[in-house]
Amino acid sequence: MDELSRRYQAVCERVTQAALRAGRTPHSVHMLAVSKTFPADAVAAVAALGQRDFGENYVQEGVDKIAALKGVSGLVWHCIGPLQSNKTRQVAEHFDWVHSVDRLKIAQRLSEQRPAHLPPLQVCLQVNIDGGPTKAGVTPSEALALAQAVAVLPRLALRGLMTIPDPVEGFEAQVAVHMQAKRLFDGLQVTLGLPDFDTLSMGMSADLEAAVQAGSSMVRVGTAVFGGR
Repeated sequence: MDELSRRYQAVCERVTQAALRAGRTPHSVHMLAVSKTFPADAVAAVAALGQRDFGENYVQEGVDKIAALKGVSGLVWHCIGPLQSNKTRQVAEHFDWVHSVDRLKIAQRLSEQRPAHLPPLQVCLQVNIDGGPTKAGVTPSEALALAQAVAVLPRLALRGLMTIPDPVEGFEAQVAVHMQAKRLFDGLQVTLGLPDFDTLSMGMSADLEAAVQAGSSMVRVGTAVFGGR
């Protein structure tokens, strides 16, 4: 077994064990392999191990990999980085998911630019859950209004929330921060009443266990799978 396979299987086992400790089924947590800065052949190697969902932070890099790997069936591409207005068309035309919608203008452009022959673009709202001064995201108090506005846009499917809280020390402290997002998510789920509002994208290599404990349904893992950048 090569090093990439060992890393991938180790992360899968981390996710499985974290889910079981939280009293959840392992299948309730999806792993998103964050492939930014890694070449297309590295993505292909991880895909050969069974991974299907890949996250890209940089739009052009992601578009290039999507083109390079179009022959690999079943890949699902997630845009997880900050999104500027001049990049929305590329995202709307090439990606399957966007995790980083934090203002209505971006959502409107994605809606207008999503090609009619493609399925609806799956969208998560990025929320600055802990108020980190350097982090993007809508404030928790503004999340409902944005969600209601995005939910009615054509060619989009509002699926949930994404968060990137500032790092904190200790498992319990990590869980506490992620629980803020879970409470917001649960409240929006009830208020919006959308059957497909089912995705809470939170947790990365360093804190995925705490995120799963708090209720994450999708963890974004890069270095633990691909190695150091």
